[in-house]
Amino acid sequence: MEYIRVTKENLESEHICCAISNNRDIQVSSKKAWLKDRFDEGLVFLKSTERGKCFIEYIPAENAWVPVDADGYMYIDCLWVSGSFKGHGYSNDLLGECVKDSRNKGKMGLCILSSAKKLPFLADPKYLRHKGFTVCDEADNGIQLWYLPFSEGGELPKFRECAKKPRVNEAGYVLYYTSQCPYNGKYVPQLEQTAKEHCIPFKAIRLETRDEARNAPTPVTTYSLFFNGRYVTNEQMNEAKFLKLAEKHRSMDDTGYGEYFMGRTAGDIMKEYGGQHGEWVRLNPEKDPRNGD
Repeated sequence: MEYIRVTKENLESEHICCAISNNRDIQVSSKKAWLKDRFDEGLVFLKSTERGKCFIEYIPAENAWVPVDADGYMYIDCLWVSGSFKGHGYSNDLLGECVKDSRNKGKMGLCILSSAKKLPFLADPKYLRHKGFTVCDEADNGIQLWYLPFSEGGELPKFRECAKKPRVNEAGYVLYYTSQCPYNGKYVPQLEQTAKEHCIPFKAIRLETRDEARNAPTPVTTYSLFFNGRYVTNEQMNEAKFLKLAEKHRSMDDTGYGEYFMGRTAGDIMKEYGGQHGEWVRLNPEKDPRNGD
């Protein structure tokens, strides 16, 4: 397998592996715009010359868009090998190049997000363990920070305090995300529209700077969905998945969306939503304020 390093000079002509190839597609354009601004901060994007999901993306931890304190380390944004590329040792190739490059740049080691059990869009803990990584910190939602030191001694990488207990002080669904993941360019607007059409309380917060990301209330900044203040998932959702999740929460009790309504009457909710009834009233006709609630 041959690999190529994506740079500012060839960014427009190279595909970025995990989204479609058309540069006019919002998934591609948003990701490439984000990458372009990161190259001067030391970001490396190394990928297969063949089209597909076979790449590694890493950056000095001081410049990473995650709430991690890991000065002197290299942070791996993403190591992704899938489909027909799996089973050929390409992950070892890519990680090996990252290790070599990081050593040459005088880094103390590598760090990356994972979990005790494999989660979508996070590194496989079995593979990390096989390659010598160990857990150095863990948030209370199960997201772990793993590291591979190049020598003994030194301070361990750790989550910042803001991310150790992921919580938000807002009701309903709150999504934190960045443009680092190209899928967000397509699916976040879809969720916003779906939530509006179904009168589902939903707020999307795009982290637009490194400082915002480093102070986020979640260790996973590419995509973190909360419900009623509690962390739910880092898995990107399409319309069908989101509606299924919303139905699950709605069925927690008969007030619509479980704890979201917190004892408020349907009249209160309708005032908040400007008199819209939509899906909430369809599912709860007996609570329609026009019927005397």
